[in-house]
Amino acid sequence: MNFDFSALLVFLTFSSGIIWLIDSLVFVPRRERKAANDKDAENTEHLQLPLFVEYAKSFFPIFLIVLILRSFIFEPFKIPSGSMMPTLLIGDFILVNKFDYGLRLPVLHNIIIKNKTPARGDITVFRYPEDPSIPFIKRIVGLPGDKVSYHNKTLYINDISITQILNGRYNAQGSGFMMDGVSLRVENLDDIEHEILISPTRPSQELEVIVPDGHYFVLGDNRDNSKDSRFWGFVPDENLVGRAFMIWMNWDSKNGGVDFHRIGTMIK
Repeated sequence: MNFDFSALLVFLTFSSGIIWLIDSLVFVPRRERKAANDKDAENTEHLQLPLFVEYAKSFFPIFLIVLILRSFIFEPFKIPSGSMMPTLLIGDFILVNKFDYGLRLPVLHNIIIKNKTPARGDITVFRYPEDPSIPFIKRIVGLPGDKVSYHNKTLYINDISITQILNGRYNAQGSGFMMDGVSLRVENLDDIEHEILISPTRPSQELEVIVPDGHYFVLGDNRDNSKDSRFWGFVPDENLVGRAFMIWMNWDSKNGGVDFHRIGTMIK
């Protein structure tokens, strides 16, 4: 079970806010009355905030700002595996736009303000359907109602094959070294060109499905090294977290540490 940082952040924000509110409404007036009735005018001990109230008052605005930013605007994630190579590498730190697919309540994930619907080609972060505590990242290829087929390592949407153009041999580095030498191809998905990896020696995962309403079919760009919808099914709309849009840092100890060339790269 993964650690639920969102739940912790909600708890810290709520508890620090309640402590500050109760102290302001109940205990501050009491301390002021005691101080006013104190015969020793120089004694200000009654006006001093208890330490835990002082901490709550100091940290509440910080917790609230972080909660708002992380829940409704941007959320950072780290790429732990090579399933989205070559688009995203192991050690990439990405930002996810939480507003694109509508605002959702933290922890409960209920949508409160609708916005755009996910588009084919979006790289999206979602809660893994088989264990929602785990965040996954893949590319949306099938929308509700689509017929999605995968035969001989070629993707078909509504019986139309998605173009792949051979782009040579992939030169892998760092933690993704195991993919060195596989086939690098450019795929055109609704006029969104992106690179994918194909391992010619591995068998193709064959399937043909219809995407149900309110669900999406997702694939990793590293097609023969990705645990995606071909294995565990569809992503429900309520599991969507947001659209990945930028790499803000890359750290791969097996590739010399920080890769400054990837910092600020927009994701497509």
